[in-house]
Amino acid sequence: MTADSLLSSLRLELASALPLQQQVYQRIREAIADGRLAPGERLPSTRSLAAQLNVSRGTVDMAYGRLAGEGCILGRGAAGTVVAPDLRPASLAPRPASAAPASAFTVPEDFLWPFRGGMPALDLFPRTQWASLATQAARRLDAARFCYPDPRGLPELRAAIAAYLQVSRGVACNSSQVFITAGYQAALQLVVGLVARPQDEVWFEDPGYRFARRALMSAGLRLALVPVDAQGLDVDHARREHPGARLAVVTPGHQSPLGVPLSLQRRRGLLDWANAAEAWVLEDDYDSEFHYVGRKPAALKSMDRHGRVFYASSFSKTLFPGLRLGCLVVPDAWIEATTAACELSNRGHALHEQATLAAFMVKGHYARHLRRMRLSYAERSTALTLALKQTFGPQIELAAPEGGLTLLARFPRHAADTDLVKQARSQGLAPSALSAHAVTHPVGQGLLIGFTHVKPEQALDMAARLKRAIL
Repeated sequence: MTADSLLSSLRLELASALPLQQQVYQRIREAIADGRLAPGERLPSTRSLAAQLNVSRGTVDMAYGRLAGEGCILGRGAAGTVVAPDLRPASLAPRPASAAPASAFTVPEDFLWPFRGGMPALDLFPRTQWASLATQAARRLDAARFCYPDPRGLPELRAAIAAYLQVSRGVACNSSQVFITAGYQAALQLVVGLVARPQDEVWFEDPGYRFARRALMSAGLRLALVPVDAQGLDVDHARREHPGARLAVVTPGHQSPLGVPLSLQRRRGLLDWANAAEAWVLEDDYDSEFHYVGRKPAALKSMDRHGRVFYASSFSKTLFPGLRLGCLVVPDAWIEATTAACELSNRGHALHEQATLAAFMVKGHYARHLRRMRLSYAERSTALTLALKQTFGPQIELAAPEGGLTLLARFPRHAADTDLVKQARSQGLAPSALSAHAVTHPVGQGLLIGFTHVKPEQALDMAARLKRAIL
């Protein structure tokens, strides 16, 4: 039986309390787990399967999105969507009730491998300076700071962030609008809890940030997957195809993963839509501090005249991800509701780390550290770009990035990007596959190559290691 005929014969229970997208997801996952859908087997398009099952295309999109997020299926552009070729079906089998609980989280060994994206250059971090400020912060801990902290965040840190955002990102805010979060994922969950309800529709970039996509689906939201081109999120497409969305989640500074900024025309269109539809926008400004050509893109929040944009950022890319601190800037109308939500959800964050970060910013160390990183990253990205072009010649399509922490390299004469990733790992390199970030709007094959941990003098050696791996 072909995949098309197998999936068209799925039995969905309309009277079930289980949502249709959950049923479609479970039926396909079970078919993969028991071998009825083999690794590498092509699946019907979402439009075709939706017609065969007599459900909306969005229902199938959400099911495919969940499966893609779990690594069960893979979009391959014109070749369609397939069961992940390297998937072991046995890994999907449900665990017996008597099985031992999952082991504790361990840091993957490839976190510090060359080419891994999204990691700052830890060799550039001013550890001695940070340690000195941390010691001073510890000495200032008094009885009051041994009690429960302010759930909104340490006041001096919120004030420092507000001041910095006004200067660096053009975000006109005061400290009462700034809330400290445990990174971007926590900010996303906080905004979703404030403005959305299960089954609300959300605009989401496709390709887009996989962890955010999975978090939105886990919250029971319906993803409206919107294509991305050289100008960023296609706002006209989203308004035409998904006019009833409640929230848009976007990366307007450097689109994740393509790196393009959202054009001025589309920024205005997005804000116009949010205002007219009484909808909301969550801006993920994850790495816009790192821009190497011309002026860095302004924050979308700096253009918000009607209080429709929530602005989120974190210190994972600018300092180090283990810090687990970020911020959320909310519109004035949401200050009280956000405060109440924080009181119920987290009861605040560790004061010692907040106090250290506040001192780091107030004393000017943060701004100086960013300037140093920008210069070093521009040098490292240029060196690796030249080394890859010299090593691969016409076999690679590559342009130096205008900003961000990764290069996008395409190898049109070589295997699928997921296969290239596996081959690169054999040489201790950790690029990621571009195709794995897309669900229904393929953007072709390519490798996302982090350059932050590759010093200029290492660039040729790393390029040679990649060539040995994939040729």
